[in-house]
Amino acid sequence: MIDFMKLSSIFALVALVFSVAAPVSRAVEVQTVDRIVAVVNHDVITANELSARVAQVKQNLKQQNIPEPPTDILQHQVLERMVNEQVQVQFAASTGMKVDDAQLDQATAALAKQNKMSLPEFRTALTGQGIPWAQFRKEIRTEMILQRLRQREVDNRVSVSDAEVNEYLKLNANKPQMDYRLAHIQISVPENATPDEVQARRNKIVAARQAVNSGQDFGTVAAQYSTAKDATEGGQLGWYAAGSLPEQMVALLQQMQPGQITDIIRSPSGFELVKLMEVRKQENHQVVQQTHVRHILIRPTELVSEGEAQAKLKQIRDRIMQGAKFEDMARAFSEDGSASKGGDLGWINPGETVPEFEQVMNALKPGELSQVVHTQFGYHLIQVIERRDQDVTEDRERLSVRNELRKRKADEQYENWARQMRDSAYVDIRLKDE
Repeated sequence: MIDFMKLSSIFALVALVFSVAAPVSRAVEVQTVDRIVAVVNHDVITANELSARVAQVKQNLKQQNIPEPPTDILQHQVLERMVNEQVQVQFAASTGMKVDDAQLDQATAALAKQNKMSLPEFRTALTGQGIPWAQFRKEIRTEMILQRLRQREVDNRVSVSDAEVNEYLKLNANKPQMDYRLAHIQISVPENATPDEVQARRNKIVAARQAVNSGQDFGTVAAQYSTAKDATEGGQLGWYAAGSLPEQMVALLQQMQPGQITDIIRSPSGFELVKLMEVRKQENHQVVQQTHVRHILIRPTELVSEGEAQAKLKQIRDRIMQGAKFEDMARAFSEDGSASKGGDLGWINPGETVPEFEQVMNALKPGELSQVVHTQFGYHLIQVIERRDQDVTEDRERLSVRNELRKRKADEQYENWARQMRDSAYVDIRLKDE
């Protein structure tokens, strides 16, 4: 059985929602009658596409031991998610964003490797579980595009100043730093919603709260009511460091016990119920093995193909092996910001580079030169200079706080951006049409 639970953790580029790869009933594949259930700008979503996704979501809920909501309600939830995805994919295409076959091949190969299979074995296993290979690749491509789009439109525009980090550390000095595992039910409210629309959405979150209070499973209620993307995963948010959450939320969580649920919260995105699943204390003292490393990067472009970039870097490697200095080659040819420093990236902590880079870096001995390495950024030559064990408690704390604050900002801005994208699109839902 393929370990789909690991698909989302392979590398940041492929933020795969594992439910898209859950086993699908073969009954879906033999449907012969199809109809349009939604029009999204110039594209459509068909009943067969919706049925396939609903089957995937049901399997995902089953894997998490979450009782599924009624099928008609789940259909509406899943369709709304598909509409939001379609809107964003269309926007990405209109701006020239795409994932080519070589990048898709790299992603699927990484997924196979993560599941300890060769690519042919992985394909056979998927087919054996009723998942067509072409459909699987399409889902992977979509997830990659959505992730890149978020990075470009939201994440890359978010910054956290040193002053913000200092202020957080000052306010939380001598306080134990906590992590919280959360689930939620969110009802989004359009940016320019009328009072009647706001009230209608408040009524929906009240109904969700009443359903939970009556004893219904929280994950089932989330799948039935929530408008968030994670609704079909039972509203599971995963672990959040306290610093990545709004101060008001942390204040609530500090007064709660695992299993408890907040009252209705009015957030920038709409209305929300949050369930505290688990709490843990962050480890303070950290000693890690750091690697002093340098690299040369060649990026494929519209004018330089993948093959040409790889060939150019192989030529550079040959020159270094014949006696050319690495730092001279980096200054002359590298397309990374570190070129002026001879490709020197300084001391790198575990987890600070993408997995493909880190895996090769960790396998190198000091002074050893890698073969050509392919990552989402392009093609690299890597050379380790030295290694050391370092107490990074203070540095890690500042980096952690910066990342937590950045995540909080990015999540808020993404919710607003995604809502604006959806509100600006032409959407005609025809689910009830005969």
